Amino acid sequence: MIEYIPQFLFVIVLITAFLFFAKNVSSLRRNINLGKDVDRKDHKDLRLKKMIKIALGQSKMVVKPISGTLHVIVYVGFIIINIEVLEIIIDGIAGTHRIFSFIGPVYDVLIGSFEILAFLVLVSVIIFWIRRNVMNIKRFLSKELKGWPKNDANYILYFEVVLMVLFLTMNATDYQLQMLGAAHYASEAGISGSFPISQFLLPLFDDMSIGTLVIIERSAWWLHIIGILIFLNYLYYSKHLHILLAFPNVYFSNLENLGKFKNLEAVTNEVKLMMDPDADPYAEPDGGGSEEDVPEKFGASDVQDLNWFQLLSSYSCTECGRCTAECPASQTGKKLSPRKIMMDTRDRLEEVGKQLDKGEEVIDDKPLLDGYISREELWACTTCNACVDACPIGIDPMSIIMDMRQYLVMEESAAPVELNNAMTNIENNSAPWPYNQQDRLDWAKE
Repeated sequence: MIEYIPQFLFVIVLITAFLFFAKNVSSLRRNINLGKDVDRKDHKDLRLKKMIKIALGQSKMVVKPISGTLHVIVYVGFIIINIEVLEIIIDGIAGTHRIFSFIGPVYDVLIGSFEILAFLVLVSVIIFWIRRNVMNIKRFLSKELKGWPKNDANYILYFEVVLMVLFLTMNATDYQLQMLGAAHYASEAGISGSFPISQFLLPLFDDMSIGTLVIIERSAWWLHIIGILIFLNYLYYSKHLHILLAFPNVYFSNLENLGKFKNLEAVTNEVKLMMDPDADPYAEPDGGGSEEDVPEKFGASDVQDLNWFQLLSSYSCTECGRCTAECPASQTGKKLSPRKIMMDTRDRLEEVGKQLDKGEEVIDDKPLLDGYISREELWACTTCNACVDACPIGIDPMSIIMDMRQYLVMEESAAPVELNNAMTNIENNSAPWPYNQQDRLDWAKE
């Protein structure tokens, strides 16, 4: 009975980790579903191709070759190495050891590939750490990255290093135990040629007894799988949630031309009514619209006013800063940072989620507008779409900016003086300039 205790403990750890992950996924879905509905179910084939190309193929990451290539290495390494997690889970539940080793040469190639990728991931992660903490790269120095965001990025890098070192340590001690003919390990001696990296660690374990090697191997095995399960559950609290959400975010991203702005149907119908000489403004609305079509609020002042894709994007944001680096307003010293817009949206959404977790009514004493995002930031945007084009996973910070501007204009009449003047001129003169219609062609007389 005692021999089954490790399996029993493993199952408990596994179930606990998966239940906690399921709880986090449930909270995530609830928070995202606080957003208003938006139809993103069209053009399924086109969306799937875009997801395969951008999210799976990393096509927009390699626009910046150095960081892009390093990211691809870590991405591919992380995905492929974690195929090995399936074997660990089966071994942990069944009490076996390297259960897939029966496939022989194919297993040799897999383990060898895993080790080479683990080494490349280690090198890439170390370079990433140097870029973030030693090199003065401008997009990593913004004030919105100070404190938790910077620490969070570093924690993940440390996590990666520890997981890769544990993986190589586990393999090195396993290899040593195979060569010593240890029980439960000797049966895998046929795979001795599949440790191209960990074999160089063998001198560290010379002269150690079989008992000591087993303790080190088992400790590395347990810490490796527990570390992966902790990493899985840490994602919800980290910017690295994009590991999971990049795929749906790209799939549901906007397929319209970047320069196309959305129109409010209620406003469009009202304008059509005003321009129709045969329309009766006092008539009851028919199939062309109804009072229910009129939104309770124009634009957005808080996260509940945004649509669910915008909220999904706030969780998907990688905080890479490519959007802010390309933003002309940011480059000229304006207060606007598209990355901060997404981070602020996520932070406010998390605050709302915590209030819901406590069963409290959502308090709007610190809404997204003014509480997190200032009006100065919103009006600094030039609507050039550079941030949207730069994002490697299809996030659209400008849509949030435009929705919040719409609220300011239509709900609070709080547009800047210059814009108010232009809109008044359009209303009175059918042009943004302060000339009456009779004088509009005076410029051509000479």
